[in-house]
Amino acid sequence: MDEGVDMLRGKTIIVTGANSGIGKATVAELLRRQGRVIMACRDRERAEKAALEIQQEAGPEQGELVIKLLDLASLKSVRIFCEEIIKEESRIDILVNNAGIYQCPYTKSEDGFEMQFAVNHLGHFLLTNLLLDLLKRSAPSRIIVVSSKLYKYGEINFDDLNSEQSYDKAFAYARSKLANLLFTLELSHQLKKTGVTVNALTPGIVRTNLGRHVHIPLLVKPLFILASRAFFKSPEEGAQTSIYLACSPDVEGIQGKCFANCHEEQLLAKATEEEVAKKLWDISEVMVGITT
Repeated sequence: MDEGVDMLRGKTIIVTGANSGIGKATVAELLRRQGRVIMACRDRERAEKAALEIQQEAGPEQGELVIKLLDLASLKSVRIFCEEIIKEESRIDILVNNAGIYQCPYTKSEDGFEMQFAVNHLGHFLLTNLLLDLLKRSAPSRIIVVSSKLYKYGEINFDDLNSEQSYDKAFAYARSKLANLLFTLELSHQLKKTGVTVNALTPGIVRTNLGRHVHIPLLVKPLFILASRAFFKSPEEGAQTSIYLACSPDVEGIQGKCFANCHEEQLLAKATEEEVAKKLWDISEVMVGITT
């Protein structure tokens, strides 16, 4: 991925969840390639700390880094963020929907939605829809959706999308990641002949703070840390497919696919069901208050 280091000069990129893990590693590489990168983060202090580290890592010939506040658990925050972007930015070339919350205890967002579904799916659903016109005006442009191989364990239960009848934190995460893939599928149909492409990716098992809600017994923790170093990807390794989809000419015009390790990945049937994808889209519009 070292060829064409300046290939993003003049391009503006938004990365959500940009202050840690895969998002931070993605930003560092895009900045190194001289892109103008907007870090969309919930916590300004943590974002500023991460930005300093990223700028030191990116080297002398780097692009521009901008921090903007975005809380994907708040539809109001998403709307304010998008209003500011549309007002301040003349173009958006790449949108990386990277932020995620993983296996948290049952909580609801300020809008009353189960938190993993709210952040991982609904927040990004609204964000993308509100920025679509700007992305179309900036064509050729790209939307990148970070999913997870754990989608395989998810099911879309339209009778209980909010997990009010029952809640299993692992299942809820898997469902939100399946929703990412169905969102990508339906959006790809809507983007035909617009010059905007959307593709998803599964980064694999990466050493990040995403698993902060997962309880590991104290005695086992040192062993787990050792094992994670040996077998899990680093955030830099985990970010490679995001970077590939953002930068590579190989995926120009490719639409509605999912990638892993920079290669197209075959999905289970549950992630390619057109009718389910369309129904989820329509219900998501109602949930976030989009009127078409």
